Amino acid sequence: MLFFVYGWRFGRRWSREILDFNNSRTNFNINLNSRILECNTFCTKVNLALPEKNVKKYITSLTESYKVRSKDDELLTTIIKQREVVTLLDNRILIEENIKSLEELGKNDEEMKKLGQDEFIAYQESLNKLDEEILEALADNIGKDYCRDVIFEITAGVGGQEAMLFCSDLFKMYQGYFEYLGFTYQPLGVDKENGIDGIRHATILVSGDRAFELLRHEGGVHRVQRIPATERAGRVHTSTVTVAVLPQPTELEVNLPEKDLKIETKRSTGAGGQSVNKTESAVRIVHLPTGIAVEAQSERAQIQNKRIALLKLRSKLYEMQLNDQKSTTAAMRKKQRGMSQRNEKIRTYNFSQDRITDHRISNGTMHNLKVFMEGGEDLKDLQEKLQNHFQLKVLQEAIEKCK
Repeated sequence: MLFFVYGWRFGRRWSREILDFNNSRTNFNINLNSRILECNTFCTKVNLALPEKNVKKYITSLTESYKVRSKDDELLTTIIKQREVVTLLDNRILIEENIKSLEELGKNDEEMKKLGQDEFIAYQESLNKLDEEILEALADNIGKDYCRDVIFEITAGVGGQEAMLFCSDLFKMYQGYFEYLGFTYQPLGVDKENGIDGIRHATILVSGDRAFELLRHEGGVHRVQRIPATERAGRVHTSTVTVAVLPQPTELEVNLPEKDLKIETKRSTGAGGQSVNKTESAVRIVHLPTGIAVEAQSERAQIQNKRIALLKLRSKLYEMQLNDQKSTTAAMRKKQRGMSQRNEKIRTYNFSQDRITDHRISNGTMHNLKVFMEGGEDLKDLQEKLQNHFQLKVLQEAIEKCK
């Protein structure tokens, strides 16, 4: 059975009559699992293609993690920043508490048992609808990225001059797209091919609200199938252009909270005699998260050596973070560019068929290439489809990882 997400407005049914009964009436037991099976009726909007029990298990796990504010759940850390999701989880916890109270009130009482069964079903229906709303809210909020500044690279791949010509076409298309989105952009370097209106490589700095989120799906190999302007025999050529979308490196900040530092003092070493420091002025600092250790003993005062040691530590940590940032950027660039081979394509532009096909989604085929190459609404519509697909994939992977 597949699980589907549908948006509902949450409504709670309260029964003050039942909640007013004496708690001394005990031993009323409702089979929760069987009721869940009876009440699980979902409407279709977003198909997660996962067993329903896996989705239920994930929502329960997410709720439990939210109760204790678990820092080990990276997804939870991200989604609790969304007020809508937090409100829904709070409501879910409230319903669960009401169900438990209802079970306690109905123990060892036939009248309460009958009343409780109807009320339990009502609570469970509300819980199911709320779970649907939670899943939809997660699908809407997962995978968002608020990075404003990106480096946009376009490089001619396989296909010689035709690849350079198409690289120039994409360069113009993306300029139009940046303007359509209201982004600011600045070409940093454009390596043009002499003799033709082609481009070997172009780098553009782009800035705008959620720029990385809106542009990242363009990263990859773009394949073009058409008769080149340089072709005299009328043959269709297949060429490629690669696009890389990279977040601009941020200004690194090195924070050194006291809890992450182990500070030791000792006497400075020296040549002996008058050079011997009779006080513990030498300082050794260990950065506990990374294990990096630094020492300073050049000054006679401990406070000065401590300042020098902290400067050394900051320098080492900055260098480490900078190398990590460079490695991450290089890995992203390599992953998006691949080998620029024709079979690595993420999208095909077929001019003879007036067709664009994005191979990452099932509904990725569009027509009217001329309009699409203007970089306007059609490209934006495709980006929204890709983003929805991406968010659903992230959510599905999170559910599958839930043990």
